[in-house]
Amino acid sequence: MPRPSKRKAAPSADVDLSVSPASKKSRTKQINKVDHLFDRYSNKSMDLIDPAGIESLCTDLGVLHTDIKILMLAWKMKSEKQGYFSKDEWRRGLKCLGVDTLPKLKKSVLGLDQEVMKSGYFEEFYIYAFQYCLTEDMQRSVDIETICELLNIVLGPQFPTQVNLLIEYLKIQNDYRAINQDQWSSFYRFFKEVSFSELESYDSTLAWPVILDTFVEWLKERVNKS
Repeated sequence: MPRPSKRKAAPSADVDLSVSPASKKSRTKQINKVDHLFDRYSNKSMDLIDPAGIESLCTDLGVLHTDIKILMLAWKMKSEKQGYFSKDEWRRGLKCLGVDTLPKLKKSVLGLDQEVMKSGYFEEFYIYAFQYCLTEDMQRSVDIETICELLNIVLGPQFPTQVNLLIEYLKIQNDYRAINQDQWSSFYRFFKEVSFSELESYDSTLAWPVILDTFVEWLKERVNKS
């Protein structure tokens, strides 16, 4: 007579089989290392990394606080307040980068600009750069001076001549004191699609904001005078 087959007991409903104890221990250790690094730069009274802490972090990373890589680091963290990193944002950013020590973070940050450009996420980062400058509730636009600095940092490396000309125009024009997100988005598309050597092909009837129409007129006058 055949013996009845032995069935394995069903796992208890309250036992979590998705993560092994060893994995949990490793994850906890990694979080502790990330938090320890956060504490190194944070303002203890605020439990935030404030501008002074970011300045110290930049020194240790070997980059200036105005470097695009720091803005990209803020983007990786999805930082909501300019000049500050919360602990949750810090954890999110370092997890995204896959790092938990300063040497690893430094190596990752130094390659961020190349990574973002190659990964196809640059446009997403570009929009974030504008939103990061909205420092007040209900703010919808960014002043011209800040926009000029942001253009130089974010688009200057890709389009140096075009950015210099747009910045020159923005500083002398009197129609706009601030730039909204739609206008900001159009600048990047404009640089990609419009050749400055063939401005006659620019079609103002297309969906370009008025500020770019007047910019092109200014460029044409500049060319004619020269």
